[in-house]
Amino acid sequence: MSGYGALAGSYDALMADGAYRRRAAYLHRLLQAAGAETVLDLACGTGTIACLLARQGYRVTATDGSADMLAQAAGKAEGLADPPLFLCQPMPRLRLMHPVDAAVSTLDSLNYLTRERDLRQTFQRVHRWLRPGGLFVFDVNTPWKLRRMDRQMYMDETEESFCVWRTFFSEKTGVCTYQVDLFQARADGAWERSFEEHRERAWTAEQLRAFLEEAGFRQVRFFGDLTRRAPREDEDRWIVTAVRPR
Repeated sequence: MSGYGALAGSYDALMADGAYRRRAAYLHRLLQAAGAETVLDLACGTGTIACLLARQGYRVTATDGSADMLAQAAGKAEGLADPPLFLCQPMPRLRLMHPVDAAVSTLDSLNYLTRERDLRQTFQRVHRWLRPGGLFVFDVNTPWKLRRMDRQMYMDETEESFCVWRTFFSEKTGVCTYQVDLFQARADGAWERSFEEHRERAWTAEQLRAFLEEAGFRQVRFFGDLTRRAPREDEDRWIVTAVRPR
């Protein structure tokens, strides 16, 4: 997974359209139905979802491979009565202090695992740290969306930052590459430019189901984003749920 360095400080402002509160509310309904009290937020980024779940009363452990993103998350959690426990570790090497009732991963974090071995190992590690009967909920960008992004350019702008995303999709590898130019305003009035490259793999529903079941999960189900209906063919994002058997 590419590290979020310069982008970490501007990430929340640029990603305001992520509808974090609606996503956290959706997760809350699923977690309530599953009777979860302890939750893992896998690849938590700047910690928005982890903090929203903590405010709902869950005991949250949040992991991410980027120290820069976790620094933003730790600042965001200040003042919470029971803040998330943040751990810096890559997804395939997940290791918790104790098992959890449920695990979530949001905003296409698992697409960043571009190697089959890493995705399979991540599913195995999540299964290892879920209690029997535990729920795993994640979302992914669909192959349809990532193919559609080939040779596109997107721009995000705030008062203090300007970001240009160029995207290229490879049918051979199934990987969409995001080339990110970030311009950030300095105190002296000048703008500082930085560059990052991110890569997301288009995993098919068949692959995800096979790898989840191989890891020991059952009751694997796919939904349209933030819904409980079956996905459409032109769905941008899937919600996937799976259960570790008792």
